[in-house]
Amino acid sequence: MKPLREGYTTGSCAAAASLASVLWQTTGECPSQVELETPAGVILHLDIQPLSEGACGVVKDAGDDPDETDGCLVISKVDISSEDGKLEFCAGEGVGVITRKGLKLPPGEAAINPVPRKMIEKAVRSVIGSRAAVVTVSIPNGSYLAVRTFNGRLGIEGGLSVLGTTGIVRPMSEEAVRESLRLELSMCRAEYGAACAFVTGYSGESYLKNQYPDCGGIVLCSNYLGYLLDRAEEMEFTHVLIVGRPGKLSKPAADIMNLHSHIAGGQREVICTHAALAGASTSQVRQLYNCNTTVQMQELLEKFKLRETVWKSVVESGCENCMRRTHGKLQVGMLLIDERSRLLAKSRLADTVIKEWSLCSMN
Repeated sequence: MKPLREGYTTGSCAAAASLASVLWQTTGECPSQVELETPAGVILHLDIQPLSEGACGVVKDAGDDPDETDGCLVISKVDISSEDGKLEFCAGEGVGVITRKGLKLPPGEAAINPVPRKMIEKAVRSVIGSRAAVVTVSIPNGSYLAVRTFNGRLGIEGGLSVLGTTGIVRPMSEEAVRESLRLELSMCRAEYGAACAFVTGYSGESYLKNQYPDCGGIVLCSNYLGYLLDRAEEMEFTHVLIVGRPGKLSKPAADIMNLHSHIAGGQREVICTHAALAGASTSQVRQLYNCNTTVQMQELLEKFKLRETVWKSVVESGCENCMRRTHGKLQVGMLLIDERSRLLAKSRLADTVIKEWSLCSMN
């Protein structure tokens, strides 16, 4: 199978355009290309389009990923102050504004996510030092493209979000992803034995490496939990530990095993159901149901003093469905962590699975 080509995120584009904008203003010449180090450690050399009044643009290249923003022009204009101060971020044409609570940034802020903000600040500060500046990011046609995203449901209005946690877009061809996951699981089986850990993202992987630094056998399952459980059964695994955040790991409690948001939601309904089973009032369930994100639901469960009971119930139901899917051949444990990598819930079998996983890692 031909390897799929990686691309780069809108966050990388915005950071590179911002760097070019400050270089143009401070040197008098717009660079034709800039070098940018991404959070993933990959060095990018991105072509710059000079626009009017010091604004610069970078064309998004999503590689072989079917990304809605592939080919978009991401524009940044940096207004530099003569005095020291902070960087402020503004939403230009086609970039959304946050209107609801519960996201990583407060209402009223431009929908430029925290990692892209750090990338932009690092790039801009490398040229202007401690001087204050206002960074305005625009994506022409972004308001049209945003209609095809979940931004409206999340309370992001007027355009797209500037995204990216690594700066790099890794292709998500389903066939290629499944094959790479199967190979990774097969290698894990050969190297570590019959127990392993599945993580839905890098937050789960970081949590495990911090808590269990001597343990190996960690497989990034992404959205393909059901697929990997099927392969684990075929490969005669005996124990699987699943680690991740509620946004994805509430879904197995409803027997939803493809965790991609485009396949199914259900987190709100799962959490409301388990809250009701835990004794939540009709008013409390209604408040939970009206939440916009699982982070908001976490906060309400804390307020209602239902945090421990509800999340424990959710992970137990998820584990039961995972074990039923694998015909009882796997013992499945689950650790649910929040946005700050704190443990929300541990399933009944988690300690047993962790013990087996640890033993396999030492062999």
